[in-house]
Amino acid sequence: MLNEWYMPLLAFGLAWWLTRMCCDPGSVLYFLDHPNERSLHVRPTPRTGGVGVMGGVLGAGLVLGLVRGFAPSMWAVLGGAFGLAVLNLVDDRSGLPARVRFAAQALAALVFLGLADLPGPGWGLLPAFLGLVWMANLYNFMDGSDGLAGGMAVFGFGACGLGAALGGDMTLALLCASIAAAAGGFLCFNFHPARIFMGDVGSVPLGYMAAGLGLYGWQQGLWPLWFPLAVFSPFCADATVTLLRRAWRGEKIWLPHRTHYYQRLVQLGWGHRRTALFAYGLMCACGVGALVILPFAFPVQIGVITIGCIAYCIIGVLVDQAWRRHQNGPT
Repeated sequence: MLNEWYMPLLAFGLAWWLTRMCCDPGSVLYFLDHPNERSLHVRPTPRTGGVGVMGGVLGAGLVLGLVRGFAPSMWAVLGGAFGLAVLNLVDDRSGLPARVRFAAQALAALVFLGLADLPGPGWGLLPAFLGLVWMANLYNFMDGSDGLAGGMAVFGFGACGLGAALGGDMTLALLCASIAAAAGGFLCFNFHPARIFMGDVGSVPLGYMAAGLGLYGWQQGLWPLWFPLAVFSPFCADATVTLLRRAWRGEKIWLPHRTHYYQRLVQLGWGHRRTALFAYGLMCACGVGALVILPFAFPVQIGVITIGCIAYCIIGVLVDQAWRRHQNGPT
């Protein structure tokens, strides 16, 4: 029997193999993403790399669940991710109405919340539900540049795995490590110049799992609620601020666009590679910083989080200023 401690390696291998298959023009999973005015790529590229990611996650996750025994809410996370992956594979191929995709996300969130015994008052289920749905969508919104979403999965779930290990929950640690490893297998083909994109089949389930496992770790007392938000904050901050700004301007927030901070960096001349490497540095800093302050008292945690928020504000202002100069042209 395959040793459970090799599950991250299994996840990496499965993801690498399946992603490579999806890069083959003869594959039935070779769905092309054609460039348009809102795209950052210039040539048609397959967008089913998420099949590799989710294949690795589900392969390793099923073995872990059977050998170690998952709590019902962990099975709900894995099952919900599988259901969302199948639905979004259909969406990547043929397109589905937004209400169908949202209904599936809402159902997955409700099933998880029904099985999870989250701490706190009953009204806390509403923000938890909104968080699950929002994370599924924001991860999808942030999947628009080579290497970005795959890198966030490596760093974000890697940090969660280390946090779970420090808390003594090796089952959750191995699952998070397997998700990070599966993203790494996909990233071999997605780092610039990308041979394949993740697509909704991978990005939406990854966002859902980030929220679901983050809440599960909180329920188990492994970390405070801020911890999963901090390790995924490069995505959370960019997507949330961009959404609020677009809503403030009266734009249709559900339509594709190119106004995320990472998109602006690419358009400002940084390109996909430099933007991804900068994001990796930020992701690594957030994950390491969150792990370092995890054992400290709450006032220390709040102080460091405040410093991090200030840093994000400074980065945002600098990008906004550079973007305005770019739009206005040379003076």
